[in-house]
Amino acid sequence: MPPFVAVIARLRQLRILLLLLGLGLAQTVTAMEVLRILAWPGYADPDVVVEFERRHNIRVEVSYIDSDDGLWNRIHNNSGKNFDVFAVNTAELQRYIDQGLTVPINLDHVKNHARQLPRFQDYKAIPGLVRNGQIYAVPYTYSDMGLIYNRKKVKKIPQSISEMWDPDYRGRVLAYNASNHNFSIAGLAMGVKNPFALNPGEFKMAVSQLIKLRRNVLTFYTTPEEVVKLYLEHDIVLIFGNYGMQQVQALRAAGADVGYVIPREGALSWLDCWVITPGAKNKTLAESWIDFMLEKTVSDTLTKRHGLANTITPFQDNSKDKIIWLEPLENYAKREALWSRIISGDDFEKF
Repeated sequence: MPPFVAVIARLRQLRILLLLLGLGLAQTVTAMEVLRILAWPGYADPDVVVEFERRHNIRVEVSYIDSDDGLWNRIHNNSGKNFDVFAVNTAELQRYIDQGLTVPINLDHVKNHARQLPRFQDYKAIPGLVRNGQIYAVPYTYSDMGLIYNRKKVKKIPQSISEMWDPDYRGRVLAYNASNHNFSIAGLAMGVKNPFALNPGEFKMAVSQLIKLRRNVLTFYTTPEEVVKLYLEHDIVLIFGNYGMQQVQALRAAGADVGYVIPREGALSWLDCWVITPGAKNKTLAESWIDFMLEKTVSDTLTKRHGLANTITPFQDNSKDKIIWLEPLENYAKREALWSRIISGDDFEKF
């Protein structure tokens, strides 16, 4: 065989070999299992995800949400089939269980729950986690939602949630864009007995209050990062801290001189948990993710980077403050529909 013919033959062999290798790699990538996570910002940082992928030789797809309404729509609209695991607070959790959008969790696959602080180990003592003797959620992180204030520009340290409506602060207040919390906040400002169970008369009053709030704020934000940007670009005095200390830490890291306070009416407080959808392709893998999230190094990352309390390591003691744990709401759809009209600019006379 002439030399050039031999070279051509060898090149053909090499091409065939590379093609076979490429097909093998493609099959490996295609066959790699995928875990689909729906979470809040900070709950699944890239390096944390990479470590889980390495341990289990899988791929993780993380999607983010920025409101309870958005979370509900993404899970409910697809019957939970588009994700395997998501994070939700205990009050919101109830409607997911009611609609069959979550499945019980086998704690035998979540060994690290034994590392959780005593107040979080007894799942039966935490309202909403257990239904008919089965565990539907594992606590992960929690926070109160107090008031963040600009130390240099407030007239005095805020004492009441009603100061968000202060006309002297018009255009200098940031509030959170969510139907559930805003009606409850209005309820607190109004002094109702139960801000999670508004009666028809209280609903009407709350609509009026929220229209006034809409006129007093600069805007309604969704993420902690958005708050930092708005604070640096505008003359902000007061912020409703939906993400609590996570926002305080982010603002201070950006150079903001801010304080944080629990108003005298109390602070709405959430406990977020990991849950599994009925559409989970590998339930055991989903439970492994939850177990991984409860490792001390992972939980500590949540606190050190994002200022969020975790259920493994003791955090700040708010026992002297009035903490109001979120409860299921009287009518989620009604709050969402009314809030959409309020934020779009409808006047009270149209309600």
